[in-house]
Amino acid sequence: MPSASRPPSKAARPGAKRSPRSTKPPRRLVVLVATRKGAWLFHGDARRKSWRADGPHFLGHTVSHLVLDPRDGRTLLAAAKTGHLGPTIFRSTNLGRSWQEAAQPPAFAKAADGAAGRAVDHTFWLTPGHPGERDTWYAGTSPQGLFRSEDGGVRWTPLPSVNDDPQFLEWMGSVQDGTPDGPKLHSIIVDPRDAAHLYFAMSSGGVHESIDGGETWTTLVEGLEVVEGFDVKTLTFHDPHVVRLCPGNPDRLYQQNHCGIYRLDRPGHTWQRIGRAMPKRVGDVGFTLVAHPRDDRVAWVMPMDGSDVWPRTSPNGKPAVYGTRNAGRSWQRLDAGLPEAQAWWTVKRQAMAGDAEDPVGLYFGTTSGELWTSRDEGAKWSCIARHLPEIYAVEVAALP
Repeated sequence: MPSASRPPSKAARPGAKRSPRSTKPPRRLVVLVATRKGAWLFHGDARRKSWRADGPHFLGHTVSHLVLDPRDGRTLLAAAKTGHLGPTIFRSTNLGRSWQEAAQPPAFAKAADGAAGRAVDHTFWLTPGHPGERDTWYAGTSPQGLFRSEDGGVRWTPLPSVNDDPQFLEWMGSVQDGTPDGPKLHSIIVDPRDAAHLYFAMSSGGVHESIDGGETWTTLVEGLEVVEGFDVKTLTFHDPHVVRLCPGNPDRLYQQNHCGIYRLDRPGHTWQRIGRAMPKRVGDVGFTLVAHPRDDRVAWVMPMDGSDVWPRTSPNGKPAVYGTRNAGRSWQRLDAGLPEAQAWWTVKRQAMAGDAEDPVGLYFGTTSGELWTSRDEGAKWSCIARHLPEIYAVEVAALP
C-alpha cells in the first residue's frame, strides 16, 4: 500500500545554474513517430535539414509509443495494438529491419476464482531503465498498470505494489473514467542518479514516487489543482497529462496538467503553477511538455483549446509553441513557420520531443498527421512530413 510518509529528499537545489553549451559534434538523429495506423522512422543528416522516411512499420495497427534504447543505440521497442494479437510489444535489435513479438507482453495478474479481473487494453508508455541496469524497461498501460522487463523487453511482469494495491485501484477509478480512449499510466521516470528512484503519473490518479525500486510509493500532488467542484484531496480527480524531469538538474520536474503547467523543485513537495504567466487568451491547458537537456530553466509547451467542451484544438486555429527561459516566470510565443490560421489540430501528450544538440532541436506531431521540426529551439518551424495517420507519439534519439 502507498506509504503515508514522505521519502527522504535528494540533495537538491532550488534551481541549477545554466549548464555549459554542448561541445559535441553533430550526430545522426532518428525521429520515431507512432501513429494510429503504424510507425515511421525519420533519419536525419548531421545538420538536421534533410530527412529520410523509413516506414510504415506495422501498417494498420495502433502504435502508442516507439522508443530507442539509449544504452545501445539500436534496440527499438514498439507498443502496439494489433487486430489479431491484441495489445503487445514488438522488439527490434537492428533499428527496425526486423521485429519480434514479446514472449510475454504486459498483462495483469490473473484474478482469483470468481473475481472480476482487469485486462490490458493497450500499452501506452515505454521507458528504458537506468544506464546501470542494462536490460531493464518499464511500461505503463491502459487501464492503469505498471510493468517491468529485465530482459530487454522480451518478458514483462506486473508490479503488484501498484497494480494490486487497493488504494491505487481506488485512485484509478473505473475504466470509464479518464481520457476519451481510456485511463492511462504514463510519464514513467527513472532518476539518472539512482535506479531505485522512480516517478510515474496516472490519468487519472495523480503523481507518485518511489525510492526503493517500486516496492513502496508516496504521492506528489500537493499544490496541484483539480477541476472546479471536485475535491482536491481525492486523487481520482487529479489528472496529470505529462511529467518531465530536467536532465541537467534531476531535482527539477515540470508538469503539464489538466489544470495548468507546474514546476516542482526537490526536496520540496509542493508544485508551483507556473502556467499563470501564459497569455490569458491562450491559457495553460495542453497535453505535452519538453524540458531542455542541459538548462533547467528552459521548457516548451504546446497549448490547446481547453475551454467549455474541451474541443482539443489549437487555440483559435492558430497553433504555437510557447517557451520559457526563466523556469516559468514568463513565456514566449514561438510560431514562425507554423500555420497562421485555420489549423485546428493539436498535439498529444507523447507527441513532442527535443534532441540534445546545440541549439536544441524540437519536434512535434499533430492529430492531422503532420511532423514539424525546429533546429533553433523553436525560433523557426518547418514541416518535414504530411499526410501521416494521427500521430500519437514522437521521440528523437541519437545514433552511434
